[in-house]
Amino acid sequence: MQNYLEFEKPLAEIEGKAAELRAIASQSEDEMNVEKEAGALDKKAQTILVDLYKNLTPWRKCQVARHPDRPHCKDYIENLFTEYTPLQGDRVFGDDTAVMGGLARFDDQPVVVMGQEKGNDTTSRLHHNFGMARPEGYRKAIRLMDMADRFGLPVVTLVDTPGAFPGRGAEERGQSEAIARSTEKCLQIGVPLVSCIIGEGGSGGAVAFATADRLLMLEHSVYSVISPEGCASILWKDAEKMREAAEALRLTAQDLVKLGVADTVIPEPLGGAQRDREQTFVAVKDAIASSLKELSGKKPKQLIKERRQKFLDIGSKTLA
Repeated sequence: MQNYLEFEKPLAEIEGKAAELRAIASQSEDEMNVEKEAGALDKKAQTILVDLYKNLTPWRKCQVARHPDRPHCKDYIENLFTEYTPLQGDRVFGDDTAVMGGLARFDDQPVVVMGQEKGNDTTSRLHHNFGMARPEGYRKAIRLMDMADRFGLPVVTLVDTPGAFPGRGAEERGQSEAIARSTEKCLQIGVPLVSCIIGEGGSGGAVAFATADRLLMLEHSVYSVISPEGCASILWKDAEKMREAAEALRLTAQDLVKLGVADTVIPEPLGGAQRDREQTFVAVKDAIASSLKELSGKKPKQLIKERRQKFLDIGSKTLA
């Protein structure tokens, strides 16, 4: 069943009518030719889809980035990588199922891949804690990056989280320290590090995975220090001002490339990644492959120096 966002209601109505016509025809004993009428509705739906996605506001991009049908970390690992062997646990407390990662092959090249997994139904979302990692998740990421550095393997991270888990237990076990050490580890490893924001890149929970040589962002993904709702609650004491907050945060891929935070915007299919997963997987794979090719052959000291300088230079660019 297709899920529709709030602003997609006109589209849902037209596509629903076309599907209903075809369903009635398929169940009727008489031969009903409804393709002409259904085809006209399809054309109308396509026009509406183009209009809706022609110039999305930052808030609508946030909604698309959070779409429940959008491909998640597990989907990308299954479709872009082969011979994936997961690593579990942080050797301190336990395993965090919000973070998945391990050894894999990308275009037959050995790599380490990791990312936050949100889940795709109620059971899996609860199991993965909606992609909100605890300290164990960041310490697992540090283990993975250490292993990659030791064996000279490039690291690919897939970022999709509303932020780190703010629960009491997580704070008691050193949440902020684990995030800081994961971010520090990103800056220390002497192997190529490519990060792709596939949905939400929220707060320090995302930075701990995205302090990379190359930061790629899907066209309708977002990356910000805080959610629009959280920002609105702090600045205006009103979470309903999230639209204004999203505008002010400059959290879209397009704005972040202009600011020098992100390096590449990966085009999405019309209507978002969820409307054509295969096309999205191909686009992301090509972007990651291109970035790894750019970084291949660079010495560890050069990679570390350029990565650090990249982040020192952020803020030197301004939006027009």
